[in-house]
Amino acid sequence: MSARWTRKGASLFETRSSSPEETAAAGARLAALVGPGTVLALSGPLGAGKTCLTAGLARALGVRETVTSPSYALIQEYEARGKAGALPFYHIDAYRLSGEDDFYSTGGEELLYGKGVSVIEWPERIGAALPAEAIRVTITIEDDDMRRIQAVFPEEA
Repeated sequence: MSARWTRKGASLFETRSSSPEETAAAGARLAALVGPGTVLALSGPLGAGKTCLTAGLARALGVRETVTSPSYALIQEYEARGKAGALPFYHIDAYRLSGEDDFYSTGGEELLYGKGVSVIEWPERIGAALPAEAIRVTITIEDDDMRRIQAVFPEEA
């Protein structure tokens, strides 16, 4: 199995993963497509691999710390030190939030419009606070060993 993304439409890309390592590799391949101000919205059930994909993305961007789920802290901030210099990397877990007002009260909105890369797990929990230009990534569990990962990029303006 490979972490190569296949174009499925004008703005839809897909890959499959049969291991946490392949899921992280899929995240690493996304790193070439993101930059300052990018927001990725990761959806999928518990255990699908959202944090694993985030860890691969972060590592490829130059985050040296171990990326873990920010479920209890809600937001983890890292520094990515890549080829383009230092870049803030925000990992947001909205699972315990109940709407955009909750998200705004955490200061989350400030992270989405800055110079960093923001990854939001459970974006459906923050409603209209999610920017329209977010890259929407959905991980579907097909069986115990297989995941389908789809990334929908916003339409060009």
